[in-house]
Amino acid sequence: MTPTQSDALAGLRVQIDSLDQQLLALLNQRARVAEQVGDIKRAEGSPFFRPDRAAQVIEKIQGANQGPLLNQHVASIWREIMSACLALEAPQRVAVLGPEGTFCEQAAIEFFGSAANLIYCANFDEVFHATAAGTAQFGVVGMENSTEGVVTRSLDLFLRSPVHVVGEVSLLIRFNLLRQLNHLDDIEVVMAHPQALAQCQNWLSQHLPNAERRAVSSNAEGARLAATNPAWAGLSSERAAAQFGLHIVSHAIQDEAYNRTRFAVISLPQTLAMPPASGRDCTSLVVSVPNRPGAVHDLLVPLKNNGVSMTRFESRPAKSGQWEYYFYIDIAGHPSQPHVAAALQELQGLCAFYKVLGAYPVSE
Repeated sequence: MTPTQSDALAGLRVQIDSLDQQLLALLNQRARVAEQVGDIKRAEGSPFFRPDRAAQVIEKIQGANQGPLLNQHVASIWREIMSACLALEAPQRVAVLGPEGTFCEQAAIEFFGSAANLIYCANFDEVFHATAAGTAQFGVVGMENSTEGVVTRSLDLFLRSPVHVVGEVSLLIRFNLLRQLNHLDDIEVVMAHPQALAQCQNWLSQHLPNAERRAVSSNAEGARLAATNPAWAGLSSERAAAQFGLHIVSHAIQDEAYNRTRFAVISLPQTLAMPPASGRDCTSLVVSVPNRPGAVHDLLVPLKNNGVSMTRFESRPAKSGQWEYYFYIDIAGHPSQPHVAAALQELQGLCAFYKVLGAYPVSE
């Protein structure tokens, strides 16, 4: 580096230091205003966290962005700013699947920011219970994987839980093989959540055909256990590798390159009411119909007649011993839209059981 270049670099660093000080002052100014907002919300008894308001702020900032920062990076920065300010108003308690390092934790951070107070649970049953009991204000649970389909336990838990869905997060899932030693030799057991084992089965069959595949409560739990035995390995995230001090022996070993999982953000209705329509919403519901010919076909007629698109249809046994089923349906739109409201009203009249699980903006 020439003296001229060195002087120029020193001058640029002085500019950056000055800008950092200005940014810090403005951020603290914003935080003080947020504290005042918190005082008003506390006096009114209104919810502190409003995902629709957060989305509006980010959309407005992105609209004003003229670069060179990319909009996706602007969104990440502002989400963290809002999360830190919200923590000054009232830290949000969010139940997630533990231990630290799960994709569920990653989804929660993407939705709430890293200032949220995460409560780690052993399974999705505990996430639902913590949210319904008020231990956590919100919960995050896996709903559907693009490779392996729905997370059936989550569907079953929604049926009788008082919580509803207020948001969703779609994550690109990359599984890495983690272990104490930085090679594939002498691996006896691979541990992960059953869905992760299924999503990596072709790679495991080719590279570790003799290793036992052991299902555990979460992928991060598999990583934690792998850290206790050099003959064990886990399938988990880079975050889990750093958390438990493991080598990433093989990167991105999932069978499908485009492997995504939808996570639902849940809360009690009294904690956060149904978000208003955003223009790109999903309404989720569960229904059952009398056991008669054509009953399932009849469910689709109100949607067709009112121009409502169905994006998901799943059946689960009612566990009544009578070969009865519950049907989980996602439709495009929000109940506040007249055509959606009309379709739902007609649909409800056909059902022996009807429950709206939530209406919320879809994740991009």
